[in-house]
Amino acid sequence: MFSPFMNKCPITYEPCGEASYSTKGVRLLSPQLRGLKVLRFTALELRQQAAARAGKMSIQGVQPKLSARLKIKNKQFEIVDLRGNYILKPPSDSYPQVPENEDLSMKLAHIVGIEVPIHGLVYAKDGSFTYFIKRFDRYGRNKKYALEDFAQLTGSHRDTKYKWSMEKLLPVIEQHCSFPALEKLKLFRRVIFCFLTGNEDMHLKNFSLITRENITTLSPAYDLLNSTLLTSTQEELALPLHGKKSKLKAEDFIDYYAKSRMGLNKGSIQKVLNVFIRQETSIKQLIHRSFLSTDLQERYLSIFTERMKRLSLKKI
Repeated sequence: MFSPFMNKCPITYEPCGEASYSTKGVRLLSPQLRGLKVLRFTALELRQQAAARAGKMSIQGVQPKLSARLKIKNKQFEIVDLRGNYILKPPSDSYPQVPENEDLSMKLAHIVGIEVPIHGLVYAKDGSFTYFIKRFDRYGRNKKYALEDFAQLTGSHRDTKYKWSMEKLLPVIEQHCSFPALEKLKLFRRVIFCFLTGNEDMHLKNFSLITRENITTLSPAYDLLNSTLLTSTQEELALPLHGKKSKLKAEDFIDYYAKSRMGLNKGSIQKVLNVFIRQETSIKQLIHRSFLSTDLQERYLSIFTERMKRLSLKKI
């Protein structure tokens, strides 16, 4: 069997000596966990499993996905059809290093204050990486929070998930969220983040509302990915903003979207922007610590740097 011993934990990116994972990384999954075994399948076998089980599970999407439970006693993720509390995403057979890309993007989101679930990379039997994320709509013993994506909330479906606009997201928040002003601020932070990290695939199904303890908010972030690394598209947003999907400027995000359409005040906007300015060095360092290849790291960094300059994130 492949022995994937490295000195960097694929869950936390911190040194882990001769072990496959750091103690901190394993304990993030469960305080009772005392190690984590490789998945029982290769990348190809995982994709085959996802295809075979596609009609049996509630999770959908273009990317191959598998539902899983973490078996503490066996120190291993086990693929299941029902009541899984983790989602596994194996490598794509069409695009390079998608698990590594998504894991990095989610970690960068956490750095700038976006709520994200427990996530990381796990080794498959052939040494490849599979991305895992804990389901944030599950709690207790098979209990579920109410969760609806914006496609469901707007009466759209998979074929029309791109036929909307960033402006039209706002009435959904105003109608359904318990504290709309707070959620608009969260949305603004996510929109800036996705632009800076080359995510031009944030369609209606990648935004959701969750109700926990009778409070409805934006759900934790998911499906964050630098999709610009994977495609040759010239688009910079999945949903048009100010009537356009590319050649976006600071004025589009700040003056038009945040101030005019969202009604956010100058101080609140600046607090969001200051986080990106303050964390710029940490973001660049994390990109270089990631499991992306050197080439993809440099391309990711180039996209981020160019867009930081384009937004000229300075005091307004």
